[in-house]
Amino acid sequence: MGQRDGIAAARLALIAHLRATEGAQVALLQRLLRAPSANPPGDTRPAAAVLAAFLDVEGCPARIHAARPELPNLVAAFDGRGEGEGGHLVFNGHIDVFPPNDADGWSGELREGRLYGRGAADMKTGTAASSIAFAALHRFRDVLPGRVTLTAVSDEQTGGALGTKWLFETMGEAIRGDVLLNGEPSGINNIRFMEKGTLRFTVTVRTPGGHGGYPHLSPSAIKIAAAIVQALDALHGFAPPLPDAVARALDDPATIAAHDAGLGQGASRWVRQIAFNAGVIRGGRKVNQLPDLCELECDIRYPWGLTRAAVEANVARILGGFPEASWVVTETHSYPPSLAPPDDPMVRILADVVEHDLGAPRPVPCSSLGGSDSRYWRYAGVPAYLYGPSPVSMGRADEHVTVAEFLHIAKAHALAAFDWLALRGGGNQRL
Repeated sequence: MGQRDGIAAARLALIAHLRATEGAQVALLQRLLRAPSANPPGDTRPAAAVLAAFLDVEGCPARIHAARPELPNLVAAFDGRGEGEGGHLVFNGHIDVFPPNDADGWSGELREGRLYGRGAADMKTGTAASSIAFAALHRFRDVLPGRVTLTAVSDEQTGGALGTKWLFETMGEAIRGDVLLNGEPSGINNIRFMEKGTLRFTVTVRTPGGHGGYPHLSPSAIKIAAAIVQALDALHGFAPPLPDAVARALDDPATIAAHDAGLGQGASRWVRQIAFNAGVIRGGRKVNQLPDLCELECDIRYPWGLTRAAVEANVARILGGFPEASWVVTETHSYPPSLAPPDDPMVRILADVVEHDLGAPRPVPCSSLGGSDSRYWRYAGVPAYLYGPSPVSMGRADEHVTVAEFLHIAKAHALAAFDWLALRGGGNQRL
């Protein structure tokens, strides 16, 4: 049997394996959902142990790389046939999740075709799917060229400094790879290739304060803060010019429809505009006192085409008109936008798999409105793409994923990775 025939046979065997193990895949996700991993407070060891045990049984054990013992990052890797052949594909997902709304948050309940629990959408489904894909590909390592790495990290929800960022700082090239797949919630009708940048900051307004009946003696810190919100809101909706390839992708009618269907009507407009939000306001001591202190926690999401320096300069310009105000940037949640080519081979490969192998509508390139760890690969010049479950229920008390969608994502990750590796190794007839 020739090399091409061997790869074709392995691909058929991979599909058969993924179909035959669907029950075990669902059981893995249930175990992962039942393992607490809220961040904050940030102890993901029970959930990390679930994935580590699965990988160990599959014969591809992970190593723990941790900046803190309670926040383990799992890294597993294997080489395929032919030293130096093919490319290096990396899977990435996070184990940590939002705190649950109540004690039912770790139920992992299966009801009417849905799995419930904190992280079902964001992002234990995606991380489990990538782990399943990694283990499935490991079975065919003697046929498949290239290298595959899995990174399952424990600090994404609070900024990533002890998760993916730390892995890049300590492991570098070992996890960089040539392309990245990530299962963050996106919706299976789209492939995310771009993310906005974030500037998060706190504004503090201080005045002498005093009695509410004596406004001639002191301005109100709350009124000044309100005026600052109105002034900063002038940035809301600004849209910078985009590179031609990105503009074409975002202007495509199918992409516009996918954005609005997956993220809500109007999302197609906001992926290319600044969004300003004053999320928290604290101030005042008593109703008849002039407040002497008011704090604002603000968040700006800005698209490709703007730099952090430019956004900061505009904030500084606006706040310069308010001498009573000072501001501090929250560095752990401030980062520039990231972009991968919307016409990269991985986009086509993944779309082909979804359409031709899985029988679903062809997904189109889209932008995210939030952030993910995929930005670290894009910053390193590596094309990084998100393909995961619906984001609609993430963070809600009834957070869930349909079983069908979970199994779809696991197959999509495994088959797209297989085809990409085969193409890089020169042995895939389909591509």
